[in-house]
Amino acid sequence: MIYVKRDPQVVPKLLMNAAQKAQAELNAIADAEERKKYIEKKAKLWRRFGRYLKQMSYGKCWYSESDCVQSFADVDHYRPKKAAQRSDTETDDGYPWLAFSWENFRYAAQRSNQLNTDEQTEETVGKGAWFPLMPRSPKACWDDRCTADEKPVILDPTVKGDVHLVAVDSAGALRPSDLCLGGYRRSRVTESIRYLGLNLDGLVGARKRAMDSVQEQVQQVLRVKAAADAAGDKGQQFAVHLPIAQQISALQQRTLPSNPYAAAIRAQLTLMGLGQFCLRVEELA
Repeated sequence: MIYVKRDPQVVPKLLMNAAQKAQAELNAIADAEERKKYIEKKAKLWRRFGRYLKQMSYGKCWYSESDCVQSFADVDHYRPKKAAQRSDTETDDGYPWLAFSWENFRYAAQRSNQLNTDEQTEETVGKGAWFPLMPRSPKACWDDRCTADEKPVILDPTVKGDVHLVAVDSAGALRPSDLCLGGYRRSRVTESIRYLGLNLDGLVGARKRAMDSVQEQVQQVLRVKAAADAAGDKGQQFAVHLPIAQQISALQQRTLPSNPYAAAIRAQLTLMGLGQFCLRVEELA
C-alpha cells in the first residue's frame, strides 16, 4: 500500500455537480429505507467516477497496488454507504450521507472490495460492508456526522500516516512497519490485511517477483562495478563509459507510484541498503 494523492481537477465538473445534486436530494429523504432505495437507484453515478479514480493511482488498486490486469475493479465506498458491519454481530445503517461524496470513493480490485474466499485457507476475505471501529471510538450516524472523530480499523490509502504503518517483508508479504508502535496501530494493520485480502498468495507472489527482478537489476550494476574495480586503472577508465547512471535511473523509476507494487520494490532496495534510491514523489504535497 502506498499513499494515493487525490486530485479533484481530474474529475469533470459536470460529474461533480451531479454527485452534489444527488446528495442534496438524498438529504431531503427522511425515511432510512427510502434513502437506501435512492442510493441503489443512483449507483451508476459513483461508478462513473471509476475512470478518474483510476487515473489518480495509475490504474492500480488503491489498497493492493495491483494493476488489475484481466480483472474488474470497483468504486469502493471507504465508509459503507448503506450498511456498516462493525463486528460479527453488529450492523448499522452506515454512512448514507457519504454515498455520493467523491472523497469517500476508493478505486479497488474486486478481491479487496468484494467478499470472496482465500483458496489456501478457505477463509472469507474482502472488505464488503465491513467497517469496524476501534474500541471506545465515537461512531458517526445520520444525525451526528462526526466522521473526523472516528477511529477506523481499516487503513486508508489516502492518509499518509496510515500508509506508513505498513511494510513489505523479504518474502513479499505485508506486515506492520517499524513505525507501527502500540497494539492499536498493529491491530489496524493486521486486520486491514485480513479484511482487504492483501496477503493472498497471488499478491504476495506478484510482490516477490517484483522484488526479485529489482534485486537482479542491482546485482548487474554491482557486477559491473566489481569488474571495473578489479581491473585497476584501466577498468576505472572503461567504467566511465558504462551505462551505470542510466541503470540507476531505471531502478529509481521503478519506485515511482506509477509502477505496480512500488512499495515492494522500495522495500527490496531498502533491504539491500539502497533506500536512498527510492522516489516517493506521491508524498511531496
